[in-house]
Parts: sequence; C-alpha cells; structure tokens
Amino acid sequence: MAASPPSYKKPTPDEILERLQQLRRGRLKIYLGAAPGVGKTYTMLADAQEQRARGVDVVIGMVDCHDRPATEAMIGELPIVPTTSVEYHGLQLHELDVDAVLARDPDLVLVDELAHTNAAGSTHIKRYEDVLDLLAAGVNVWSTLNVQHLESLNDTVYEITRVRVKETVPDSVLDRASEVRLIDLDPDALIERVKDGRVYRQAEAERAIKGFFRRGNLTALREMALRALAEATDRRLEDYMSEHQISGPWGARDRILACASTSPNGQRLIRRAYRTAKRLRGSLYVLYVQRPTDRLDESGANSLQRNLDLATRLGAHVERVVSADTAGAIMEFARSIRATQIVLGESLRPTWRDRVRGSIVERVLRATHDVDVLVVASPKKDDPKGA
Repeated sequence: MAASPPSYKKPTPDEILERLQQLRRGRLKIYLGAAPGVGKTYTMLADAQEQRARGVDVVIGMVDCHDRPATEAMIGELPIVPTTSVEYHGLQLHELDVDAVLARDPDLVLVDELAHTNAAGSTHIKRYEDVLDLLAAGVNVWSTLNVQHLESLNDTVYEITRVRVKETVPDSVLDRASEVRLIDLDPDALIERVKDGRVYRQAEAERAIKGFFRRGNLTALREMALRALAEATDRRLEDYMSEHQISGPWGARDRILACASTSPNGQRLIRRAYRTAKRLRGSLYVLYVQRPTDRLDESGANSLQRNLDLATRLGAHVERVVSADTAGAIMEFARSIRATQIVLGESLRPTWRDRVRGSIVERVLRATHDVDVLVVASPKKDDPKGA
C-alpha cells in the first residue's frame, strides 16, 4: 500500500480537543478467553509482575482467584487497593472501589471479570462501567473477559450451549480496548483441567463437564473468541491506516436497517443486524414505526424499551416514527439513509391488514430492488427469554 500525500489542512479546534482527550484517557487491555479456566487471571497477574519489575506502579483493584492456589500465588507482593463493602440481604459483598483507586493514582490497575454485575447499592450496575470511569480519569486498566459475555453473541451462545448468559458487556467496550490478548487453550486440555479440579470443586466440575464444558461447546466458543480477536485487530488496523492517511481498498459503507418491534424476538433481530453491520464494517440503524392508533400496554412498552436500549448499547442510530403505513415508513427511511440491507422479524400473528394487503415483510420485499432483505426467524419455544 502506498502512503497518501500528507494533508496540509489545519485540524479544527474540535479535532485538536479530541486528540488531547485521547492522550488523557487510560489504555485498556483485555485478556479474552473462550471459557472459564483457560488462565486469563493467572496470565494477567504474571504480566503484571513483569511490569512491576520494570518499575511500573501496578496495583490490584479487584481480582477473583476462585480458590485456585496457583492463581493466588501469582499475586505475590502486588499492592491491593482496599475494596468497598456493600451490604446485601445481610451479607457483606466486596466491590471495586473506584474512588480508592483514583486516590492511589497508579500507572496500572488490574480489574478482573469485566462482565461482573455489581451488588445493589453500588455506583454502577456493571463493573465495566467502573472501568470506563477509571479510563476517563487517565488510569490504565487490565481486565478479563470470556467471549460468551459479549452482548452481540448472546443469542449465538444460547443456540450452541442452551445456556442463556445473563451478564453481558457491550461490544463497544471490546472495541475500546487498545490491546486484546487471546488466552487460548485446547478444549480437551481445558476439560482435563476441569476434571482435575483446577477450575471448579469436584461436585461443580462434574456438572460443568456434563453441561457447559462439553467439547462441542468449547470448540464453538473458541472459534468465536478467535473471530472476536481478528475483528478487533482489523479495527485497530483500519484506525491506524486512517490516522496515518494510508490509502487502502476503502469501499462504500454498508448501512444496515433493523426494524424494531415490541416482540420478544426483537433482541435477537437487533443482535443479528449488529453482527452483520460489524462484519461488513457498516453502520447500524434501528427503526421503530408506531401506528397512530397503537396503544402499547405495559408489557409491550417494556419489551420495546428493552429492545431500543439494547440497540443504543450496541451503538446503533435509533429512530422512532409515527405512520399508519408501517411498510411505507420503513421503505422511506431506508431510502433516506441509503440502506444496503433491511432486517425484519418474522410475523407470528398476521392481522386482517396483512391478509388483505400482504404482510409487512411481503410488502417490503415487493418494494425493494437493490436492497437485501433478511427475515430473522422466531426463537425456539424452549428459550426462556425468547430473545
């Protein structure tokens, strides 16, 4: 690739401010694994010991060794910032103390389990939000994450493992990382580690091997982790090429339009659209069309809000419009953003309008000529969330 001629255009004040803010932000490194027990925390601690030997002021903000002696031993003499105590149902739970870390002002802080849900009463609901606060304050953070906790993979993980992961992290947090290190372990080696009691206690290990830790599950999760690492690497390469004005085979950006609804299938649809947009390096738009006569009950309103909140967390451009012609509104919006693909949900309960005029899916298909249309099927009935 040949470098583009240097640009002599002066940066705007906003561009200068953005560069200064980037310099002030902390750097995030994520140790990514396919499953518990591959060695993420152990490796993070080993790397931290090397940094400490080089004179880096590294501290532990929160590390969970899960009663694994080798991991506990790796802590060594690393300084530990006291945690904050939160009372919950008579129990004292310990969480990361962001204020204490900021007061200590280290070069680097270790914060284990990025997807962790904080105890009720904490400043933030999720630990990754605590990490974002530390990064914004200029503190460098190392953390750990299993690939099944990525929000956009929630449906895929359920379809493979039949386990619905409840603790998720927006993919934008992984995108925010300046470095992602994959901690890889062959599925057979991980299963042996579980059998030997090095991951869970014996009773828990037997249940794990019969359930989540089946070889097929681990192989699929390992492939997801490899793909996530490849995508993160590609994004950083593109950012580098753009920053240094290196020309490349840049094409027109794809624009994916997902049509939201009050259906429980809505989250599945939005995640599928997000994965498509991410794979194509495109933009994601989420549209909800409400008929003037529609009156949502509490259940429908809550379901819609959950779907739109998910779209926002995934970084989509979210729009709501009112129109008596749902299909027409979808097509009008698709034209306005020059959508290259429309993602619709399968209709479960056709109305009399659908029987007379055709379903929304049928009408959109008839009206599109140069736009791909993807229809997302409904989830199986045994999915407890149906999303």
